Amino acid sequence: MSFKKLGLSDALLKAVSEKGYTTPSPIQEKAIPQVLKGRDVLASAQTGTGKTAGFTLPMLQIITENPHRGKRKIRALVLTPTRELAAQIYDNVREYSKYLDVKSTVIFGGVNQNPQVRTIRQGIDILVATPGRLLDLENQGLLSLSNIEFLVLDEADRMLDMGFIHDIKKVLKLIPEKRQNLLFSATFSKEIKSLANNFLTNPILVEATPENTTAEKVEQKTYRVDKSRKTELITKFIKDGNWDQVLVFTRTKHGANRLSQKLDKAGITSAAIHGNKTQNARVKALDGFKSGKIRVLVATDIAARGLDIPLLPHVINYELPNVPEDYVHRIGRTGRAGASGQAISLVGVDEVEYVRGIEKLLGEKLQSEVVEGFQPTDTIEQLKKEAAENKARHQKGRRNARGGSQKSNSRPSSGDRKSKTTASRRRR
Repeated sequence: MSFKKLGLSDALLKAVSEKGYTTPSPIQEKAIPQVLKGRDVLASAQTGTGKTAGFTLPMLQIITENPHRGKRKIRALVLTPTRELAAQIYDNVREYSKYLDVKSTVIFGGVNQNPQVRTIRQGIDILVATPGRLLDLENQGLLSLSNIEFLVLDEADRMLDMGFIHDIKKVLKLIPEKRQNLLFSATFSKEIKSLANNFLTNPILVEATPENTTAEKVEQKTYRVDKSRKTELITKFIKDGNWDQVLVFTRTKHGANRLSQKLDKAGITSAAIHGNKTQNARVKALDGFKSGKIRVLVATDIAARGLDIPLLPHVINYELPNVPEDYVHRIGRTGRAGASGQAISLVGVDEVEYVRGIEKLLGEKLQSEVVEGFQPTDTIEQLKKEAAENKARHQKGRRNARGGSQKSNSRPSSGDRKSKTTASRRRR
């Protein structure tokens, strides 16, 4: 099927053609006609399936078929969980609307609000936003959501994971009840289904791939290795394979920073991205990664969600996620757009149960190997003992610090000591 058969306007078809797209992806083929009919849509689609165009193209067509009168007011709202994803969606909106009379902008936190406010005051039709900054500007009276006709919740599952459910409910109270709604999610948990029931009206279900499946072209491997040697093994993989673009996942922000520093010392350019990084630092790291200046991007799950990195060949799980669905999201970063990819997971003895959970979710066994020279020797008992010793040392250090502080505070000052000495002499 061609894009023309989906019912899109000539202006949109021209913009799509200039981006080099000729055939719609499965999610686009299924979603676009339903959205153009005015239906509410509940869509299961992971990043890399073309879902952004699946809602952006019909949204633009609906907006332009009913042109604005007078000053432009916000008529379409796209909510996303992260700043990176918001910026990418806005770029898509801008590129697809280049031949249309449509104004749009993006707002998110971490940057000065004044330029965002100025653009909104000039009048826009479409607003792409993260929940926090949206509600902040609305509370200040700097924007109005009273004219919304079209609402998109993108990566709704991640928004719930990040604790945005209360913000979403606040937004729903600020917009008209009569509107068209689209909800896109990589997974359909009970919470997502509950959210869908609350704000979608007689939705049609659209699925690009079966729930919780991984890309067919992604080669998945696990390597058993001791926790203390994971960095050494990653370095070996990257140098021996001469890998130029690798996305590595860690569980924590501190772990991401520490791994990035160790890779730099090993002569592998890297950068870490996570929630504590400023927006400018995150953008700089991502741009360096895409351009090839940085070989390895080390990320936490939340920071990586929504990253648009085309043709990413390698994903490494430095630490496995304790939620099996997050494994699916992680390795979905590679093997996109028909390209092949490789997903490697480094598995310590304390992560074996995580592997079993992932295999149960996927319904298949993951290939497991051991690299010569990296045979694991750790035991659960040993790791528990080390953890207990570290905890004891930490607690002892804190007690010593408190004791030293109290001892210091109880010691009389030199003035006090002098006064006591003088008083003693007088008594004698």
